[in-house]
Amino acid sequence: MTVSSRIDLTGSRLIVAVLALGAVLGGCAKRSVEADTLAFGPEDVRERHPIVLRDAPRSLDVFVGRSGSTLDARQAEDVASFAREFRRSGKGGLVAEVPTGARRDHATQGTLHGIRTALSRGGVSPSILSVRSYPVQDPGLASPIRLTFASLQASVPHACGQWPTDLGTSDFRFSTSNAPYWNLGCSSQATLAAQVADPIDLVRSRDEGRPDMVKRMGAIAKIREGRDPSTQYRQATPQINASVGGSN
Repeated sequence: MTVSSRIDLTGSRLIVAVLALGAVLGGCAKRSVEADTLAFGPEDVRERHPIVLRDAPRSLDVFVGRSGSTLDARQAEDVASFAREFRRSGKGGLVAEVPTGARRDHATQGTLHGIRTALSRGGVSPSILSVRSYPVQDPGLASPIRLTFASLQASVPHACGQWPTDLGTSDFRFSTSNAPYWNLGCSSQATLAAQVADPIDLVRSRDEGRPDMVKRMGAIAKIREGRDPSTQYRQATPQINASVGGSN
């Protein structure tokens, strides 16, 4: 073997070793990026905890009364409000799951009749209601009639309270990064998703309403006359001590 061939062989081995080392370091870098993503961010709370829309069940438990065919005032109003919500955002049918094996079958049927009456008061035909049964596991516990329908709901796609990294001094790199921890903002996003009246509002805005033509034409008339078109609100504001009994 000549000297040149030995040099070529050594160079080839060096190139192979460099490529192998690069692949190992690349894998470590990829794992490091994944770990950093889990521990550090993303920084935008809307990316860490996005609000998503999904079809999910919405339920109401109606507890069985003693006897009779009517609900008490509280439960009747709850069922009527549930019916109005079903009319507004419900998808598919409305299901009533009735407990079986209970000792008070007569009271259960009376409560179911009261539910149909309250649904009618809320604008939902009782014929829409589908009745199913479920076994009672513990007769000593209350076994309600559960009303359920599917609706579009906004929520965070994962549970809050996740802490993939230690916030203490055990991870010096994270502690000195001044980056938001993973769980930051999760509860506020979940609360916003639960409070929104219409989940579609999170996807697109509503159409603008009709403008107030009287106010608009009045402002245009003032501009033509060279006057200030803004509205001057004049209201006498009482002093705080006058509203609590006067001053000494």
